Amino acid sequence: MRLLSPPAASLLLTLTVALAACGQKPPQAPPPPTVTVAAPLVRDVTDWDDYVGRFEAVEDVQVLPRVSGQITQIGFRAGVEVGKGAMLFQIDPRPFRAQLEQARAQLVRSQATLANARSELKRAEDLRKFQAVSQEEYETKLATLRSASADVAAAQATVQARALDVEFTTVRSPISGRVSDKRVAIGDYVNAGQTLLTTVVTVDPIWFSFEGAESLYLKYIRQAAKGERASSRYAANPVEVQLADETGYNWRGRMIFVDNAIDTNSGTIRAHAEIANPRGFLVPGMFGRARLLGSGTYRAMLVPDEAILTDQTRKLVYLVGKDGKTVPRPVETGPMVEGLRVVRTGLKPGEKIVIDGLARLQPGMPVKPRDGKIAPRASAVESRPAAPPSPTVATPADDGPAGNGAAGNGAASDRKAAPAGTAR
Repeated sequence: MRLLSPPAASLLLTLTVALAACGQKPPQAPPPPTVTVAAPLVRDVTDWDDYVGRFEAVEDVQVLPRVSGQITQIGFRAGVEVGKGAMLFQIDPRPFRAQLEQARAQLVRSQATLANARSELKRAEDLRKFQAVSQEEYETKLATLRSASADVAAAQATVQARALDVEFTTVRSPISGRVSDKRVAIGDYVNAGQTLLTTVVTVDPIWFSFEGAESLYLKYIRQAAKGERASSRYAANPVEVQLADETGYNWRGRMIFVDNAIDTNSGTIRAHAEIANPRGFLVPGMFGRARLLGSGTYRAMLVPDEAILTDQTRKLVYLVGKDGKTVPRPVETGPMVEGLRVVRTGLKPGEKIVIDGLARLQPGMPVKPRDGKIAPRASAVESRPAAPPSPTVATPADDGPAGNGAAGNGAASDRKAAPAGTAR
């Protein structure tokens, strides 16, 4: 066997590799990925702005006595509804009845003095015809009559005042509402205008009070100027409220108040909506989340939230160009409607975006589009009807399950003491 020299062996190896390479095909490029594209869903929608606040009584009265005395009777059960004029407390009326009788006696005395003064003046007038009475004596009797008339008027006013004191010994509810517990007991001595007896609050209707940022207030003012949305200062814009243990906005009402100034410390402005509460389920101080009509109705395009990508501070969707390559498009998004995200700007009617197969997409990548369809997601929690409820409707959609509680933080209103019959 003849061995090849090293140079010959190397040449033979090179020729063998070259022949093997000639027999293999070059590797093929992978096929373009398949993606699903669809046109956005077009709907007439309305924006709603979110707020946090608490329920507040329309009228909140602190009941104080108008006369001082000892409590002799309590005429209500704590925590229940009472009607306007219902007896709440009885203060010992005997001292005030005695003062009333004394005032009446003084009135009778004054009336007798007045009658005597009239008689004397009448005799003086008769004698004056015969010049039997001097001018000075006549004027003295006339002055006595006038003084007696004034004494009668003062006595009558005293009788009325003492009669009011007797009436005020029965402390009555100044409003119809729900009464709190008693703050005094039978036998306690109470001071007029100082001792808190109890409180009474109205529960139907009830206010939902909240504070809005200055930026939202400016948005509403500009919308009103353009005729896009009426200002809540003058229009009963609809409001929907969600309680702490609820997943939906079940309580409907309307705006009735926007404050006249912005708080310089917080940069917010106070407002409240009126909610019907016929069964008294809602109570003052209860926490809630509200959404307020935030715009007029406008045409919007809706896309799935997962079709929108985030590139640092931008929101992007992918389109497929005529050359079959992906094109990123910046968009401005809005709220969720029918389970889909509103796209305010960036898309044109009829354009199709990629809704499936986004995981490995890059700008300018060739793809194989496949037609799909975007459908509403009725089961989504964020679903909203295109049209807002009528502002004239202010009734609860559902009284909700028993046992709802209050939680969270919210603005509470200050209460000032007021005598019985005075409400805020």
